[in-house]
Amino acid sequence: MAFNGIDAIVFGVADMAAARRFLDDWGVTQVSVADDRLVYRTRDGAEVIVRPHDAPDLPPPIESGNTVREVIWGAASEQELQKSLAVLRGVETFRTGSDGLPRVTDPNGLSLAFRVSRRTPITVKPTMPNAPGSHQRVNQRSPIHTQAHPINIGHVVVFAADFPAMRAFYTEKLGFVISDEYPGHGAFTRCQQVGDHHNLFILNRPGKAGINHVAFTVTDIHELIGGGIAMSKKGWKTEIGPGRHPISSAYFWYFENPLAAPLEYYADEDYCTADWNAATHERKPENFAEWAIAGGIDGKTRRQVVAIDQTGRGHA
Repeated sequence: MAFNGIDAIVFGVADMAAARRFLDDWGVTQVSVADDRLVYRTRDGAEVIVRPHDAPDLPPPIESGNTVREVIWGAASEQELQKSLAVLRGVETFRTGSDGLPRVTDPNGLSLAFRVSRRTPITVKPTMPNAPGSHQRVNQRSPIHTQAHPINIGHVVVFAADFPAMRAFYTEKLGFVISDEYPGHGAFTRCQQVGDHHNLFILNRPGKAGINHVAFTVTDIHELIGGGIAMSKKGWKTEIGPGRHPISSAYFWYFENPLAAPLEYYADEDYCTADWNAATHERKPENFAEWAIAGGIDGKTRRQVVAIDQTGRGHA
């Protein structure tokens, strides 16, 4: 398939003012603001679109409350888009929206739209580490970030009401590739053979569809920590983090927010080709986090907030 990543995510929310305040603090760039529509962009141009939850033209929600209402996947060119649509036109829910975008609904009930990507790939320079005998940062201090500026929308994680149907839909209809898997419980999938470890992670939650979180990629652990502390300083509550995933190798920090389930800062994930060894893993807490701080870091003291993870979200 020809999709090269998440081009946009549409949220339906109850409090537009709170959503705007969060996104301004999150570090994405404001494009337009209206009572019925907010548009922000990441550094590569991926769009965060926020609408009132009761907007009549929004796709129906897959769960109650603030949540993701649609994911828009981008293709590298019109030719590549048409290749994918040739398969998707056979899906029963295939349709064209009033905005001209082709759409389908996945087995979870989530609306998916498709377009030629409006993103512009960018190259960033992470801070290089030093180690004995391997000095990659010479006469240069490591930076301290006071704000994160997300590069792209890295992935979305969904709870699947019917896990086998969701796994089959994304691998067979959209052509996503399995990077790693909890057999029968979860599938890390990427939308291209060569690319970041996962763009979509499907978690089994029988009979109860939902959104687990949405991840925004930042440059490196330094930006992740600096951005996370800045969010804490502005009063936003950590769900869990900072921490590090052993599957995907990435650093993370999750924040509660007025848009949906937690949003995540995410950095330093694995990059896969056809030679990647897709492994199977047991679904257990230590495979969610090699290490993690529950409650986050206080923005004023720069010390750990003493907390116990009581979210009940599984974190696995």
